[in-house]
Amino acid sequence: MSTFTNVTLSKEANIYFDGNVTSRSFVLADGTKKSLGIMLPGEYTFNTDAKEIMEILSGELEILLADAKEWKTITGGQSFEVPAQSTFELKVKTIVDYCCSYLD
Repeated sequence: MSTFTNVTLSKEANIYFDGNVTSRSFVLADGTKKSLGIMLPGEYTFNTDAKEIMEILSGELEILLADAKEWKTITGGQSFEVPAQSTFELKVKTIVDYCCSYLD
């Protein structure tokens, strides 16, 4: 899906890592929570509350999930899932455009 309709959008940006990672949160009519964002090249560690599905729209990164032993390369058109209440590391290789879905 390349567009979303009937959404409630938060005007305030989510800004992380000195502005190197930013996103905007929104809620679909059915209550689904999502965010759209950009990550600049760098290395980042994130913590999750809810289970997340991260869809990479463009760019390239490597991910290391909390229980993984090896880094995995993810490129535009691919996605990955992060368990709730966990930590994951990213090595962003090129500017990454992403959509994150938060699951209960």
